[in-house]
Parts: sequence; structure tokens; C-alpha cells
Amino acid sequence: MDLTTGGPVRYSTAAGRWVLLATVLGSSLAFIDSTVVNIALPEIGRDLGSGAAGLQWTINGYSLSLAALILLGGSLGDRFGRKRIFMIGVTWFAIASLLCGIAPSIETLVIARILQGIGGALLTPGALAILEASFAPEDRAKAIGAWSGLGGIGGALGPFLGGWLVDVGDWRYIFLINVPLAALVLWVAARHVPESRNPAAAQRIDSIGVVTGALGLAGLTYGFTAWPSRGPGDPMVVAALAVGVLSLVFFVLFERRSAHPMLPVRIFNNTAFSGANLVTFLVYAANGGVFFLFVINLQVVSGYTPLASGIALLPTTALMLVLSARSGALSQRTGPRIPMTVGPLVCAVALVMMSRIGADAPYWTAVFPAVVVFGLGLSILVAPLTSTALGALEDSYAGIASGVNNAVARAAGLLAVAVLPLAAGLGGGSLTDATQLEPVYQNTMLICAGLMVGGAALAFLLVPNILPAHASARTFCDPGSPLAVREPAA
Repeated sequence: MDLTTGGPVRYSTAAGRWVLLATVLGSSLAFIDSTVVNIALPEIGRDLGSGAAGLQWTINGYSLSLAALILLGGSLGDRFGRKRIFMIGVTWFAIASLLCGIAPSIETLVIARILQGIGGALLTPGALAILEASFAPEDRAKAIGAWSGLGGIGGALGPFLGGWLVDVGDWRYIFLINVPLAALVLWVAARHVPESRNPAAAQRIDSIGVVTGALGLAGLTYGFTAWPSRGPGDPMVVAALAVGVLSLVFFVLFERRSAHPMLPVRIFNNTAFSGANLVTFLVYAANGGVFFLFVINLQVVSGYTPLASGIALLPTTALMLVLSARSGALSQRTGPRIPMTVGPLVCAVALVMMSRIGADAPYWTAVFPAVVVFGLGLSILVAPLTSTALGALEDSYAGIASGVNNAVARAAGLLAVAVLPLAAGLGGGSLTDATQLEPVYQNTMLICAGLMVGGAALAFLLVPNILPAHASARTFCDPGSPLAVREPAA
């Protein structure tokens, strides 16, 4: 929001580009660190003398705290200011990254990774909420589309950056590099990002909501993460899932009765908001299965090298970079229903094509066409989906709307990684045996295609073609925030 005049910034101005840069870099920190560590696990194990359990918790500790507290991060942003909580999250993330980089033992590393997840939970919902609050309504879909495309570049470059840092230096560099990047984000945010908050947000922390919400998400996250290795009948898995479900039930019941809820349950009475999050769940469950098994199948079944299998998905990323902002702008004119229906159907076609990738599959005739079609589908879908999840509610709820949508997407991805291989027939088999993996991969891609078709059907039925206009909150901006430089709109 351009506080010189009290109006929002435009996507086409320098002020708008600075806001976009800060949110892209900030959210990329959290997103990249959820995947790049996988590259360094063998080196970490050798250096710190860790077994499989310690390495697994190096990954899971981050996901657990991030998923458990992401709703709190959105709620705190609405109350105390999105920019303020975003910058606290970036600072927290940088300090935790430094601790990861100097960790003398696997136990210290796991604790530092859990702290990293807390920082990620504070900054992740703030990034999207800042976009929703800062840009003019007619520019928001385009800005979110650009955020999606640029964020995809960060996600694609993360594994390559991690592999390069491990090869030329040390695994610790993948964490230490976050510190100067975080400093850059803080500098840009302090100078160029306006503050916004919800003036009607509760003036005290909903401690019961925080505890029950965190226990619910943490229980489900741990249960589904441990499911593949321990089995569905393991007492720890059953107990974690039971605690997760019961905590979330109690969370909903308490939030319905609370005078100061962390998550106002009434927001789900909004059909567009609920519909967008249901579509998010199905689509991101499918994406979770694709991104988990696609690369493994290329290596184990098709015989690709790790580097070649990583490069294989670059056309998808490139298409999202080029087309996401345009897709967001187009959906602003046509309404979200059409792209949110067409996008998943295009992705479903791509997944059927992917299911045919088997032994010795040539890249240009078997892999490339599938990833191009998949990239087109995601480019059509992601920006309108995110814009609808945020834009369906009033601007004052941007933080909690972003937190809910992020929590839904992450829960869907975790569930997919845990359940889809089992549902596809893996059982107690191995993902590194080509004979066992090939039919499981094919079945999984077809299941994911079905999830995409289900997402398209829900979008067509539940998402309106025109989102209702919301009155701007007159006290939405923080008058203590630094002034943005006024520039004429292009």
C-alpha cells in the first residue's frame, strides 16, 4: 500500500516490484529449505555419524514445526502487522539457519531445524498476505501469479544450488547461505514493504486455539510421516493420528465458541473460500505424489542420473515463470472458475502421459511432452487458485486466509507422500527396486490424475465466476510504517 497517499501500490511501479521481490525471496527461503536438505543428507550422516533416524528427523523436524504453527503465523500477522511478523520470521529463520550451519551433532541439528520451521511458519503466510494487502485489487491476481512463477524458480534452483554447495564446499553452506539472503530480505522489507493489519483482530492470543491447533497439525504430520516406515498399525502412528484428529475436533469446537478466536470458523461459510481450499487439498495432494515419485521413477526405472532427473522438470518451472502472471491477469478478467476448472484437467492429461514413462524412456519423446503439458496446467491453475483463496475474504483476513491455505497445501502434500505409494500397491516393497516401483508409479500417476479431475469438478461447482467486492478497511494501514515512494501507474 502506498502510504504517501493511503492507496495501494500498482504492480507496474517500482514500489510494487520491491514488494514482490521481498515476498518472493522471503517465501523462497522457507520453501527451498524444505527440499534442498535432501541433497546433503548423505554428507550430514557421514560428518555427524548419524543413522537413518537422525537424518529422517532432520527433514521431519522442520516440516513438523512449520505445519503445526503456520495458522498461528497468519493469525499473529493479522493482529500485530503482516510486515512485522514477516520480518520477525525471516530473522528467526536466519538465526536458526546459522545454528544449523554450526551444529556439532545430529541432535543439535534437529533442534535447529525445528527452530527453522518455527521461523518458516511466521514468514510463509505473511508473504502472501502482504501481497494481498499491498496491491490494488485489479493487480492482485497478476502479482500472485508473478510470485508463483518466481517462487517456482527458487524451488527448481534449490536442489542444484544445494548439490553445488555440497560438491564444492561443505553441507553446512546450504544453511549458512540463508543468512545473507535473509539480510537482503530484511533490508528490502524495511525500506519498501508497507505495514498492514486487521483492526478487528483479537487483542489477546488464543492460547487454547494455539495449543490445540498445533497439536492437531503436529499429530497428523507426525503420524502420516511415520506411517510408511512404521506401518499403519504401529502404536505411535495410531496415537499420533488420534491426537491429531481429536485436537482438531476440539480446536474447531473451541474456536466456534471463543470470543477471540485464532481462526474465525465463520470464514468457512464463504463458499468460494471453502471451495478454493478443497480444490487446494486435492490438487496439492496430486502434486505431492508427482514430485515425490516422478524423479525417483526416472532414476530407478528409466535409468536417468540424479542430475538429469532433476533437470527433467525444468520446463514446468520455466512455463510457470513465463505464464503465471499472465494467467493471474487473465483470471482477473474472466473470473477464477474457468482457469480453476481447466487447469486441473490439463494437469490430469499430463499425469496420464507421465504414467507411461517406463524403462529406458527417451526424454524428448516421452518425458518432455508430459512435463510441458503439466507446466501448462499448473500455470493456468496456481495463480487463480491462490488469488481466490485469499481474495474470497475481506482484506483484513489476508493473514489467516494465507495461513489456512498454506496449511491445507502442506497437509495434502504430506498425506500424499505417506499414503499414495501404499494406495498404489507398494505395501512393504521398495522404492529403489525397478520391478516393484514401476507398477506403483504408474498407478500413483493415475490416482493423481483422478485427484486433479476431482479438483476440477469442485472448482466448477463451488467457485463463483465473480468474487464479491470487499470494502477496504479504513484503518488497515499502519501509520508508523515507512512511506512508500509514490510512482505513477503505468
